[in-house]
Amino acid sequence: MSKEIYLTGDRPTGKLHIGHYIGSLKNRVQMQNSGQFDPFVMIADTQAFTDNARNPEKIHQSLTEVALDYLAVGIDPTKTTIFVQSQIKGLFELTEYFMNLVSVARLQRNPTVKAEISQKGFGEGIPAGFLTYPVSQAADIAIFRATKVPVGDDQEPMLEQTRELVRSFNNAYHSDVLVEPVGVFPPKGQGRLPGIDGNAKMSKSLGNGIYISDDTDIMAKKVKSMYTDPLHINISDPGHVEGNIVFTYLDIFDTDKQRVQDLKDQYTAGGLGDMKLKKHLIEVMEAEMAPIRARRQEYEQDIPAVLRMLQEGSNRANVIAEETMKDVRHAMGIDYFG
Repeated sequence: MSKEIYLTGDRPTGKLHIGHYIGSLKNRVQMQNSGQFDPFVMIADTQAFTDNARNPEKIHQSLTEVALDYLAVGIDPTKTTIFVQSQIKGLFELTEYFMNLVSVARLQRNPTVKAEISQKGFGEGIPAGFLTYPVSQAADIAIFRATKVPVGDDQEPMLEQTRELVRSFNNAYHSDVLVEPVGVFPPKGQGRLPGIDGNAKMSKSLGNGIYISDDTDIMAKKVKSMYTDPLHINISDPGHVEGNIVFTYLDIFDTDKQRVQDLKDQYTAGGLGDMKLKKHLIEVMEAEMAPIRARRQEYEQDIPAVLRMLQEGSNRANVIAEETMKDVRHAMGIDYFG
C-alpha cells in the first residue's frame, strides 16, 4: 500500500525562528516519524526571489541556514526528500499552465497575499511574480501529487487556491491527473506564535523573533524583553494573563499544565514578578531548544555535506516531478512527439 505524500516548505530569506518550529516544523517531524507518509520538504528559493530579486546573496546565504534548521529540528534526509525549488524544472512549466486557469482578480482577492502586500508596502509597485506566487505554490504541491500539506493556520487560503487550480486543470483537460490537497494544522491555539513585542505574528521582517539558532544568552535576553502586562508595575499588583506574551509561550512550551495554571493564578492575584516568570520561561524553552541547537552546530561543521544532501534530494524530487509532467502533457495533448 502506497503512503500518502505530504509537501511543505519555507522561503530562504533568513534563519527560521521558533514560530516556524511551533507552527509547522514540529508537525512535519511527527508526520515524518509516523511512517505513514512519504514526505517532501522544499526550500522555496524561487518564491523568495519574488520580493528579493535584487538581493540574490540574501537567498544564497539563507539556503544553507534553512537546511541547517531543518536538520536540527529532526527532519531526516533518509526519511524526507529535502530539495531546492529552483532545481525542479517541471515546476516552472506547470506554473505556466496554471497561470492560464486563474484570473488576476482571483489572485488579488487572496487574503494571505493581500495581507503580505500591505505589510511589505508595495503600493502600486507589486512585482508580478509576488502577486502570482500562489500559482507557483499550487504547482509545488500538485507536481508531487501531495495530499497533505503541513502548514500554519494562516495558509488555508493558499491551499484553497491550490484546490481550485487542480480542479480547473482536471476539468479543462478531462483528467484526474492532479489531486486536491488538504492542510494539516498544528493543535488548536498553537498555530501561530506571537512576536516577543506583542505583535500577533512572529516575523523575520519585523525583527521580533527568537531564532532556532539563537544561543542561550541571546534567547534569554529576548525573553527578558518580552511584552507582558503594562499595568503590572509592582510585584504585588494583580496582573493580566490575557495578552501577556510570556503566558502565551508558557502554554506552548511548558508541558506541566498544572504548574502553568498555578502561575496564572498567582500572577492574577498579585505577588508574582514579571522577571521571575520570564526566568521560568527561559528554563522550559532552553530544555526544548538546547538539543536542537546542539544538532545544528554539529551539522554546521560540514556545509559541503549539507549541500550534497540538498543536491541528492533535488535529484530525487526531479524524477518524481517529471513523472507527473509526462501525465500533465499527455492530458493537455502536447506530448506531440511521443
